Amino acid sequence: MSLILASGSPRRKELLKLITEQFAVHPVDADETLPEGMPIEMAAAYLADLKAHAAAQIFPDDIVIGCDTVVILGDEIMGKPKDRDDAKRMLRALSGETHSVLTGCSLYHGKQTTVFTTETLVKFYQLSDAEIEEYLETGEPFDKAGAYGIQGKGSLLVEQIEGDYFNVVGLPVAALSRQLKQFEKLVARPKIHLLHPGN
Repeated sequence: MSLILASGSPRRKELLKLITEQFAVHPVDADETLPEGMPIEMAAAYLADLKAHAAAQIFPDDIVIGCDTVVILGDEIMGKPKDRDDAKRMLRALSGETHSVLTGCSLYHGKQTTVFTTETLVKFYQLSDAEIEEYLETGEPFDKAGAYGIQGKGSLLVEQIEGDYFNVVGLPVAALSRQLKQFEKLVARPKIHLLHPGN
């Protein structure tokens, strides 16, 4: 039995190595359209489960991890910006405000599944137009939800966070490590070797 990460994110791949080196990466294509009327706080878990379920059809004998991270400000989910103007709009909206970063994780093994969501609150400094333009010039915002990367130059925009930093990067490693241990017990198969102090 192997561990499969159903994500092409290089950041998630590096973070999963904090838990175990023994996994394979297999991104999947999934329709990420949310069902009409779905509460936005459920979006990350729904999309993570969608990806994990798709990968589990390919790897039914393995443990599959699907993930999705969303940035929420008020009643808007801020995905990856469509263009420079959209990135600028997002950064202006986030300026001086506290927003929520939710990462959903879904674990599959055959028909057995566990889904959980981790939330981190992030507060931005009040940003000047010049600061926003300077950040846009880095090119960093354009492939990231909410138009910023906290692990890069986007860290200079953040005044404080409440919760798991790695969750904002894209994978709540501490919570996932614990959920994986419990999930292994549920599927009652030979254990994957997890790299934990004291194990």
